[in-house]
Amino acid sequence: MGPLEIELTAASVASATSGAVVAGDPGQAFDGVSIDTRTLRAGELFFAIRGERFDGAEFAEAAIDAGAAGVVVPRGWRGRKVDRFGSASALNERNTSAPSERSASLSGERIAPVVIEVDDTTVALQALGRAIRRESGAKVVAITGSAGKTTTKEVTSELLSTRYRVIRNRGNFNNHIGLPLSLIDLRQRPEIAVVELGMNHAGEISTLVRIAEPDVRVWTNVGDAHVGFFASVDAIADAKAEIFEAARPSDLLVANADDPRIASRLDAFRGRVVTFGIDRAADVRASAIVDRGVEGTTARVTTPRGPFEVRTALVGRANLANIIAATAVALEFDVPLTDIAATAATLGPAAHRGEIVRLAGGITVVDDSYNANPTATKRALDVLAASRGSRRVAVIGEMLELGDHAASLHADVGRAVAAAGVDLLLAVGGDAAGALADAAVGAGMPKANVRHFATSDEAADAAVAAVREGDVVLVKGSRGVKTDRVVDRLKAAHAERG
Repeated sequence: MGPLEIELTAASVASATSGAVVAGDPGQAFDGVSIDTRTLRAGELFFAIRGERFDGAEFAEAAIDAGAAGVVVPRGWRGRKVDRFGSASALNERNTSAPSERSASLSGERIAPVVIEVDDTTVALQALGRAIRRESGAKVVAITGSAGKTTTKEVTSELLSTRYRVIRNRGNFNNHIGLPLSLIDLRQRPEIAVVELGMNHAGEISTLVRIAEPDVRVWTNVGDAHVGFFASVDAIADAKAEIFEAARPSDLLVANADDPRIASRLDAFRGRVVTFGIDRAADVRASAIVDRGVEGTTARVTTPRGPFEVRTALVGRANLANIIAATAVALEFDVPLTDIAATAATLGPAAHRGEIVRLAGGITVVDDSYNANPTATKRALDVLAASRGSRRVAVIGEMLELGDHAASLHADVGRAVAAAGVDLLLAVGGDAAGALADAAVGAGMPKANVRHFATSDEAADAAVAAVREGDVVLVKGSRGVKTDRVVDRLKAAHAERG
């Protein structure tokens, strides 16, 4: 039998958030937390978060109608509802007699919803996440970087799960709202939580570190993702370095020795440091690497505990770096090298993150369409270059959030396309994608083998018409460009092999 789950009650929420229970029973327990009435389940506590395009307080009544056992709203919200509810106690009376079920208890009884008022609902959600993180007793591993965060999180979780009860944040719940929602899941009292910290502006990692209070911090790399929001890549590195903040002497930083921007900042960390890398000396290092393209990678990994051989279906050196970063974390928690090697051999990619799709006619699609930035796209092109097929085809969508650097960074990727020996390039998007296509031609690709499309639907039509037996096809682009539609069309046109 595992440890008892942390109970989420109105009184404990109010205490953690410096709020006040202004209606309902302070002893009322909640089955979970929600910020979205569309996915809210009966018995949950609804946080009325204010966003850029909406105010959650406007949906608090809808949450109650949908079965919420309570709502967390800005101070004064109940007073603004006097016209509808008539008196301070009318909200309770209304919901006690209403015909629909509004149960927050396992017995299914209808109850009056709780109203908790706070100064700021977003800050309150963060405070609740931090409070549960502290009470849970779990060790927290937090991962940041310009690329590879999600894969490193998943691999780390798999390695640690061989010995511990582990939870990880859902999907890419890695911002100032998603992270506290993930930490609230620590009510289950796992031994370790593995989370990722995302950002596109300075100050955001600092906020997330204060919420998560990580015991182990992992910095994967510095790249040009979101450079449109920063003056330079060095400014991005400074923002990522906020992962150092509030470190205790016992805290561990797992850092990429191959990244000079990370290496130059390590002296500022006030805890312990373990490095990982491929090209430079590191505590955990991969060598004797064999890139097998879409078939994965093999390498020898040296560690302070001794060497081991790793064989993984995850493609490319970027994923190998993710594995050795996760290995460094696993060693901190005394996971044996044999368990690390065995687990690495079973790893598969998450959907649309380097997923290998085998189609009829020997066509292989590298589906990396979840998101893109220039650094990650170049790494994906390395995988394509190492792959064997009748032709190498690249469908590259425009990379967003690059600001004034967009044209030059896309041109760099275009030259990388040519250097990778790509036979056919389909560029997708606006002027930046056009710059990518032009640079590929300028770097030596025949003009007839480079095409530019405004939308992924148009590119999908062209891909279906152009791809032929034995081709290896890389599909990559920012989510907003929707290059996943190209993958879907190729699947429909060339049935997946079982």
